[in-house]
Amino acid sequence: MRVTGGTAKGTRLKTLARRSIRPTTSVVRHAIFSLLENRATDWRRVLDLYAGSGALGIEALSRRAEWVDFVDHRKSCCDIIRTNLAKIGELHRAHVYCCSVSRAIDFLSNHYDVVFLDPPYSDSWAGNSLMSLAESDLLGENATIVLCHANRFPLEANYDGLHLVTQRRYGDTFIFIYHKEVQL
Repeated sequence: MRVTGGTAKGTRLKTLARRSIRPTTSVVRHAIFSLLENRATDWRRVLDLYAGSGALGIEALSRRAEWVDFVDHRKSCCDIIRTNLAKIGELHRAHVYCCSVSRAIDFLSNHYDVVFLDPPYSDSWAGNSLMSLAESDLLGENATIVLCHANRFPLEANYDGLHLVTQRRYGDTFIFIYHKEVQL
């Protein structure tokens, strides 16, 4: 798996064995960042939940993000993310939290411009994660949430101020992009 754009374009990223995680393919990552470049006005601070190898957050750092927080509950994934960050020379612009997503949503205190959610396809709790994010103070004004998931579990168009703005399909991967409603 390689970084698809930006300053680290072409860098090969380390991943776990395919049976352990489902890395987001380069086609899907390229599509996500094309959509983001057309929608997200600001993406200085990024949160990568269910980070796995860290490919989405690393892609964001390579393109123009100033800071990325990575969250994964598996120590093996956290170690791989740190290895990949060192490989692209970006350890100083990121932090890796080795804990559950629900715990991270409870204790993180930053405001994020872009949040990536890439849970396992067998995880039926993607909607709950969206609701937890919507109810948290983690989303900055005009935040964009990108959810990669299978379409096996129905998602709502709205989650407490988050609105679905686009949905795309790439094989069995669906990309759902939500936008935080601006509070007036």
